[in-house]
Amino acid sequence: MNDTLLALLAFLPLLLAGILLVGFKIPARIAMPLVFLTAALIGLTVWDMSFTRIAASTFQGLIQTAGLLWIIFGAILLLNTLKHSGGITAIRNGFSGISPDRRVQALIVAWLFGCFIEGASGFGTPAAVAAPLLVALGFPAMAAVVVGMMLQSTPVSFGAVGTPIIVGVGSGLDQAGIAAQLEANGSSWDVFFQLITSEVVIVHGIVGLLMPLILVTVMVRFFGANRSWSEGLSIAPFAIFTGLAFVIPYMLVGVFLGPEFPSMIGAMVGLAIVVPAARKGFLLPKDTWDFPDTKSWPDEWIGNLSIKLDDVTGKTAISTFKGWVPYVLLALFLVASRTIEPLRVALNSLSLRWSNILGEAGISGSVEPLYLPGGLILIVVLITYFLHRMNPGQMRAAVSESTKTIFGAGFVLIFTVPMVRILINSGVNGADLASMPVVMAQAVANGVGDIYPFFAPAIGALGAFIAGSNTVSNLMLADFQFNVAQTLGVSTAMMVALQAVGAAAGNMIAIHNVVAASATVGLLGREGATIRITILPTIYYLVFAGTLGLLAFYLLGVTDGLMG
Repeated sequence: MNDTLLALLAFLPLLLAGILLVGFKIPARIAMPLVFLTAALIGLTVWDMSFTRIAASTFQGLIQTAGLLWIIFGAILLLNTLKHSGGITAIRNGFSGISPDRRVQALIVAWLFGCFIEGASGFGTPAAVAAPLLVALGFPAMAAVVVGMMLQSTPVSFGAVGTPIIVGVGSGLDQAGIAAQLEANGSSWDVFFQLITSEVVIVHGIVGLLMPLILVTVMVRFFGANRSWSEGLSIAPFAIFTGLAFVIPYMLVGVFLGPEFPSMIGAMVGLAIVVPAARKGFLLPKDTWDFPDTKSWPDEWIGNLSIKLDDVTGKTAISTFKGWVPYVLLALFLVASRTIEPLRVALNSLSLRWSNILGEAGISGSVEPLYLPGGLILIVVLITYFLHRMNPGQMRAAVSESTKTIFGAGFVLIFTVPMVRILINSGVNGADLASMPVVMAQAVANGVGDIYPFFAPAIGALGAFIAGSNTVSNLMLADFQFNVAQTLGVSTAMMVALQAVGAAAGNMIAIHNVVAASATVGLLGREGATIRITILPTIYYLVFAGTLGLLAFYLLGVTDGLMG
């Protein structure tokens, strides 16, 4: 079988997902079982994977699904708890003191607060937290999901305290072999790794500067009464100011401190600068933008959650500060759990693990219920129950509503994540072929030659689209990108950096991230409509990053320790 046909067959599950979800607008609950079966059949017949390996990959995916659902359930439960405690009403009222402009609210809640949650937690948590919070503030459910997906771009490479770089790149490359080459050239792994980190944060900082503006402009264009680009662009000075307030500290931290804290510190500094500026009206346009009247919203904009939130009545008024305390506690707990080593070890000590599933070496799965954000969110929910002086009936209602919502997401994810694991684990097979994602990437590299750096971010995005994870994309493809750079005779560090940047951007269209975010606002079944919108900022990100890559290699002549 020739390489082109092999690459097309490797790509077929993703192509089928795109056609069914985006082209035919078929709900994910119908499309993803078909995509899963397609991936399994290709693995069995073309890649000659054993049935045991297919089954083990499926079980591995189900274990990972359990972890994702744990996070989603926690995020929904916290939102519903605040709904019944009166916390959401307090938060909503508090924003009228900053600005009634929905564009400003999106920049502060989705972009800055979301970037902080990404830096602390990662793994899809920002969209799961930000989307229901935006709905609670009066955003249409679909607008909240679209905005929540767009924030999963610039901060993602340094999400979960740098996991995509530390684990994804660090483990995805042949560290021992590269270190030996570097030492022969008078350098070291630590210097090389920090160079990758610096180049990732600089490319992200340049491209991500305009993401806040793109975020509000896309929101206004697709969810405004006038469907106007200009109404979004009219807030350009404030949006670019917001971008600068985030990316400048973000880049400085990445270059001088390393990969753990760029997103968190960038967001904290950004919030400290932007919130007071918004209160004073600094750089804000004279017009105040809002969504059309709720009675005129199309059905596809509305999720189950947005309907329920309108039913909150008779709650004792609490202060805006007390309303925000649960989210502040969540952010603090997430940071502490990732940075205080004894606490991290203690939380990880409870681990439900299955190693070498069905005897397949290297296929393992685990769930750490206390360490995952879901466990920490439940602790916050418990604190909120007492802090907001709730009664048992309110808590029962919150749990009941959250449980109903989670079943829809669970059905879709039990097919989506196992499909991903089959693709990733297909490298061990009877046909002596590379894994399906590597075959796809190799086909692109062979087809474009010296202009490959332009497409390097798109390869990273493809990996994230498959896996729903920047970290997993880097694990799969960092070594491949490194080898392509050596073949072309260009900087390996820069090529790996482009991989990491593209993998972050790919999170905006990753199917199971969209499903997870949609589930939190009761919007399951409309994933294709979300992806059709978020593909636009994804294309912007990949084209801009790829262009920067070409300039870095062929105009600026960037180098690294492996090039002497």
